[in-house]
Amino acid sequence: MTRLVLLRHGRTEWNAAGRYQGHEDVDLSEEGLAQAQSVAPAIAAMSPVALWSSDLSRAATTAAHVGEACGLPVTTDPRLRERHVGVFGGMTAEQIRASHPAEAGEFFAGAGPLDTESEREVEGRMTEALQDLGRIVGAHGTVVAISHGWAIRMAVTSLVGASPTALHGLDNCGWAELVHRGDRWSLLAWNRVATS
Repeated sequence: MTRLVLLRHGRTEWNAAGRYQGHEDVDLSEEGLAQAQSVAPAIAAMSPVALWSSDLSRAATTAAHVGEACGLPVTTDPRLRERHVGVFGGMTAEQIRASHPAEAGEFFAGAGPLDTESEREVEGRMTEALQDLGRIVGAHGTVVAISHGWAIRMAVTSLVGASPTALHGLDNCGWAELVHRGDRWSLLAWNRVATS
Protein backbone atom coordinates (compact mmCIF):
# COMPACT_ATOMS: atom_id res chain seq x y z
CA MET A 1 0.00 0.00 0.00
CA THR A 2 1.25 3.47 -0.92
CA ARG A 3 0.20 6.45 1.18
CA LEU A 4 0.32 9.83 -0.55
CA VAL A 5 0.39 13.01 1.52
CA LEU A 6 -0.27 16.26 -0.35
CA LEU A 7 0.71 19.26 1.74
CA ARG A 8 -0.14 22.86 0.90
CA HIS A 9 2.58 25.45 1.45
CA GLY A 10 2.58 27.94 4.33
CA ARG A 11 0.81 31.29 4.22
CA THR A 12 1.98 34.26 2.17
CA GLU A 13 1.03 37.92 2.30
CA TRP A 14 -0.88 37.39 -0.95
CA ASN A 15 -2.88 34.58 0.67
CA ALA A 16 -3.76 36.94 3.50
CA ALA A 17 -4.93 39.58 1.00
CA GLY A 18 -6.92 37.12 -1.15
CA ARG A 19 -4.68 37.71 -4.16
CA TYR A 20 -4.27 34.98 -6.78
CA GLN A 21 -0.64 33.83 -6.98
CA GLY A 22 -0.47 31.21 -9.71
CA HIS A 23 3.14 30.96 -10.90
CA GLU A 24 4.12 34.26 -9.28
CA ASP A 25 7.01 33.45 -6.94
CA VAL A 26 5.72 34.85 -3.65
CA ASP A 27 7.68 34.11 -0.46
CA LEU A 28 6.23 32.83 2.79
CA SER A 29 5.18 35.42 5.34
CA GLU A 30 6.37 35.24 8.96
CA GLU A 31 3.16 33.35 9.73
CA GLY A 32 3.85 30.99 6.85
CA LEU A 33 7.36 30.25 8.08
CA ALA A 34 5.95 29.45 11.51
CA GLN A 35 3.38 27.14 9.92
CA ALA A 36 6.09 25.33 7.95
CA GLN A 37 8.15 24.83 11.10
CA SER A 38 5.09 23.61 13.00
CA VAL A 39 3.91 21.11 10.39
CA ALA A 40 7.34 19.60 9.74
CA PRO A 41 7.38 17.27 12.80
CA ALA A 42 3.84 16.08 12.02
CA ILE A 43 4.88 15.08 8.52
CA ALA A 44 8.12 13.53 9.80
CA ALA A 45 6.07 11.37 12.19
CA MET A 46 4.56 9.67 9.12
CA SER A 47 8.06 8.36 8.20
CA PRO A 48 7.96 9.34 4.53
CA VAL A 49 10.41 7.71 2.14
CA ALA A 50 10.35 10.45 -0.51
CA LEU A 51 9.66 14.18 -0.59
CA TRP A 52 8.81 16.16 -3.71
CA SER A 53 7.85 19.82 -4.03
CA SER A 54 6.74 22.49 -6.43
CA ASP A 55 9.72 24.65 -7.39
CA LEU A 56 7.94 27.89 -6.42
CA SER A 57 9.58 29.39 -3.34
CA ARG A 58 6.54 29.28 -1.04
CA ALA A 59 6.35 25.52 -1.54
CA ALA A 60 10.10 24.91 -1.71
CA THR A 61 10.69 26.79 1.56
CA THR A 62 7.94 24.77 3.25
CA ALA A 63 9.52 21.61 1.82
CA ALA A 64 12.96 22.56 3.15
CA HIS A 65 11.59 22.62 6.71
CA VAL A 66 9.81 19.30 6.18
CA GLY A 67 12.88 17.75 4.58
CA GLU A 68 15.06 18.79 7.50
CA ALA A 69 12.64 17.21 9.98
CA CYS A 70 12.37 14.03 7.90
CA GLY A 71 16.06 13.75 7.06
CA LEU A 72 15.14 13.62 3.37
CA PRO A 73 16.33 15.54 0.31
CA VAL A 74 13.71 17.52 -1.58
CA THR A 75 13.12 16.84 -5.28
CA THR A 76 11.53 19.86 -7.00
CA ASP A 77 9.21 19.39 -9.95
CA PRO A 78 7.50 22.28 -11.80
CA ARG A 79 4.53 19.99 -12.56
CA LEU A 80 3.54 20.47 -8.90
CA ARG A 81 3.07 24.23 -9.36
CA GLU A 82 -0.18 26.09 -8.73
CA ARG A 83 -2.60 26.77 -11.58
CA HIS A 84 -1.13 29.41 -13.87
CA VAL A 85 -3.37 32.46 -13.60
CA GLY A 86 -1.60 34.65 -16.14
CA VAL A 87 -2.77 38.26 -16.22
CA PHE A 88 -4.84 37.62 -13.07
CA GLY A 89 -1.71 37.20 -10.94
CA GLY A 90 -1.82 39.56 -7.96
CA MET A 91 -5.52 40.29 -8.35
CA THR A 92 -8.38 39.44 -5.98
CA ALA A 93 -11.49 37.69 -7.29
CA GLU A 94 -13.34 41.00 -7.24
CA GLN A 95 -10.62 42.69 -9.28
CA ILE A 96 -10.65 39.87 -11.83
CA ARG A 97 -14.42 40.17 -12.26
CA ALA A 98 -14.20 43.97 -12.56
CA SER A 99 -11.30 44.08 -15.02
CA HIS A 100 -12.23 41.08 -17.20
CA PRO A 101 -15.97 40.46 -16.78
CA ALA A 102 -16.31 38.31 -19.91
CA GLU A 103 -13.39 36.01 -19.07
CA ALA A 104 -13.84 35.87 -15.30
CA GLY A 105 -16.78 33.47 -15.49
CA GLU A 106 -14.84 31.08 -17.73
CA PHE A 107 -11.81 31.24 -15.46
CA PHE A 108 -13.71 30.53 -12.25
CA ALA A 109 -15.61 27.72 -14.01
CA GLY A 110 -12.29 26.00 -14.75
CA ALA A 111 -11.55 27.07 -18.33
CA GLY A 112 -8.33 28.77 -19.44
CA PRO A 113 -9.22 32.14 -20.98
CA LEU A 114 -6.57 34.65 -21.99
CA ASP A 115 -3.18 33.21 -20.93
CA THR A 116 -4.44 31.18 -17.96
CA GLU A 117 -4.24 27.44 -17.41
CA SER A 118 -7.41 25.37 -17.32
CA GLU A 119 -8.23 23.13 -14.38
CA ARG A 120 -8.03 20.15 -16.77
CA GLU A 121 -4.44 21.07 -17.64
CA VAL A 122 -3.54 21.37 -13.95
CA GLU A 123 -5.13 17.99 -13.27
CA GLY A 124 -3.13 16.40 -16.10
CA ARG A 125 0.31 17.58 -15.02
CA MET A 126 -0.33 17.03 -11.31
CA THR A 127 -1.54 13.45 -11.70
CA GLU A 128 1.33 12.70 -14.07
CA ALA A 129 3.86 13.93 -11.50
CA LEU A 130 2.24 12.01 -8.65
CA GLN A 131 2.11 8.81 -10.71
CA ASP A 132 5.83 9.22 -11.46
CA LEU A 133 6.52 9.73 -7.76
CA GLY A 134 4.55 6.59 -6.93
CA ARG A 135 6.42 4.52 -9.52
CA ILE A 136 9.78 5.65 -8.14
CA VAL A 137 8.85 4.71 -4.59
CA GLY A 138 7.11 1.44 -5.41
CA ALA A 139 4.16 -0.28 -3.80
CA HIS A 140 4.93 0.42 -0.14
CA GLY A 141 5.61 3.48 1.97
CA THR A 142 4.53 7.08 2.46
CA VAL A 143 5.41 9.76 -0.05
CA VAL A 144 4.91 13.50 0.42
CA ALA A 145 4.36 16.14 -2.25
CA ILE A 146 4.26 19.82 -1.30
CA SER A 147 2.18 21.87 -3.67
CA HIS A 148 -0.62 24.46 -3.80
CA GLY A 149 -4.27 24.58 -2.83
CA TRP A 150 -5.93 24.67 -6.23
CA ALA A 151 -3.52 22.16 -7.75
CA ILE A 152 -3.91 19.71 -4.85
CA ARG A 153 -7.71 19.87 -5.04
CA MET A 154 -7.62 19.11 -8.77
CA ALA A 155 -5.23 16.20 -8.27
CA VAL A 156 -7.15 14.64 -5.39
CA THR A 157 -10.56 14.82 -7.06
CA SER A 158 -9.06 13.34 -10.23
CA LEU A 159 -7.34 10.47 -8.41
CA VAL A 160 -10.46 9.47 -6.45
CA GLY A 161 -12.90 10.13 -9.29
CA ALA A 162 -14.83 12.96 -7.63
CA SER A 163 -16.15 16.25 -8.96
CA PRO A 164 -13.72 19.20 -8.61
CA THR A 165 -16.41 20.93 -6.54
CA ALA A 166 -16.60 18.03 -4.05
CA LEU A 167 -13.83 19.46 -1.86
CA HIS A 168 -13.41 22.91 -0.32
CA GLY A 169 -10.03 24.65 -0.18
CA LEU A 170 -7.07 23.54 1.90
CA ASP A 171 -5.76 25.68 4.73
CA ASN A 172 -2.14 26.79 4.52
CA CYS A 173 -0.03 23.82 5.67
CA GLY A 174 -3.14 21.64 5.61
CA TRP A 175 -2.78 18.28 3.93
CA ALA A 176 -4.67 15.48 2.24
CA GLU A 177 -3.93 11.80 2.76
CA LEU A 178 -4.67 9.16 0.15
CA VAL A 179 -3.92 5.45 -0.01
CA HIS A 180 -3.48 3.29 -3.09
CA ARG A 181 -4.81 -0.24 -2.81
CA GLY A 182 -5.05 -2.50 -5.80
CA ASP A 183 -5.88 -0.24 -8.71
CA ARG A 184 -7.59 2.66 -6.96
CA TRP A 185 -6.93 5.65 -4.72
CA SER A 186 -9.02 6.40 -1.62
CA LEU A 187 -9.11 9.68 0.30
CA LEU A 188 -8.44 9.15 4.02
CA ALA A 189 -8.25 12.76 5.19
CA TRP A 190 -8.75 16.25 3.80
CA ASN A 191 -7.48 19.49 5.33
CA ARG A 192 -5.74 17.86 8.26
CA VAL A 193 -3.52 20.34 10.12
CA ALA A 194 -0.72 19.97 12.64
CA THR A 195 -2.84 21.17 15.57
CA SER A 196 -5.65 18.65 15.00
